[in-house]
Amino acid sequence: MAKFKQAKDIKVGVIGYGGAFNMGAAHINQMKQAGMTPVAVMDVDAKRVEQAAKDFPGIETYTSVAAMLKKSQVNFVTIITPHNTHAKLALQCLQAGRGVCCEKPLAITTEECDAMIAQAKKNKLVLTTYHNRHWDGWVLDAVKQIKREKRIGEVVRVEAHMGGYGCPGHWWRSSKSISGGILYDWGVHLLEYGLQLIDSDMVEVFGTAKNGYWAKQCAYKADTNEDDARAVVRFKSGQTLSLHVSSIELLPREGMMTIVGTEGVYQMNAGMGWRVTKIVDGKKLVEEGHNPPCQYEKFYKNVADRMVKNTPLVITPEWSRRPIHILDLANKSAKTGKAYPTKYA
Repeated sequence: MAKFKQAKDIKVGVIGYGGAFNMGAAHINQMKQAGMTPVAVMDVDAKRVEQAAKDFPGIETYTSVAAMLKKSQVNFVTIITPHNTHAKLALQCLQAGRGVCCEKPLAITTEECDAMIAQAKKNKLVLTTYHNRHWDGWVLDAVKQIKREKRIGEVVRVEAHMGGYGCPGHWWRSSKSISGGILYDWGVHLLEYGLQLIDSDMVEVFGTAKNGYWAKQCAYKADTNEDDARAVVRFKSGQTLSLHVSSIELLPREGMMTIVGTEGVYQMNAGMGWRVTKIVDGKKLVEEGHNPPCQYEKFYKNVADRMVKNTPLVITPEWSRRPIHILDLANKSAKTGKAYPTKYA
């Protein structure tokens, strides 16, 4: 793996600029905050490239990945494009000797992840996924209270849920073939949370899906995301992790995650704190609290430290492949009606 004397020697760039929340500029600023040096922006949209030049005077701009890789001295690239393009673009960059970060999800299928990981290992390059929410205050607090302090005893099951009622809209995230499906966007974050709370190997995955209700109203028609989908993971320990995301749920469950333990229940709600319910001296006791601040700056700081000091990578490609493997198998299960054994633990 390439070593650098200091973080500022790492020349970084992005593929994809603008879009939702102006993510290209956000990534560049975070990499800059971590001490790395932004040098290049690529986007197929000439207007976005023009905007990048205004936002970061002097930065190199390109409208093709091939041109950027040929002309730029960039060492590490963050890919901020639709999900179904991640694998192809990452492989192109890795083959050209550049380290890669993909916006989550790493890719859509297990096979795509495998190919990316193999190429990164072959060229001894950093490959990671922008799981900045690994450092969300609410999951940091959950890990502390559940795993370290054993506030609810032994974890029995983790249930992640997100829902509401409404047409998913007409952008690419509503397309099954482009986004991967309803479970892929926020679901990848929720699974990553859950995997932090269960210390056991995955054994099998089962999935269900309801399709077609919103399709007639959505621009993608038959390619519209599922209306409702679920993935359930069984672990060697007997624990389970479930993910349920819906756009037809009129009464969604409170919070984002419910963790059931042998001695209580922990409810995690982003931005609204936590709640622990348990029995104490024969009476039900409910305790609530606020979450600590998020620590997103740790993501790119860790990447820089990996490339300079050889510090272990927190979000390894193997770690970020786990949620994708779950979703990939859940998709297959939803089609066939049977559970699938996991290839990776």
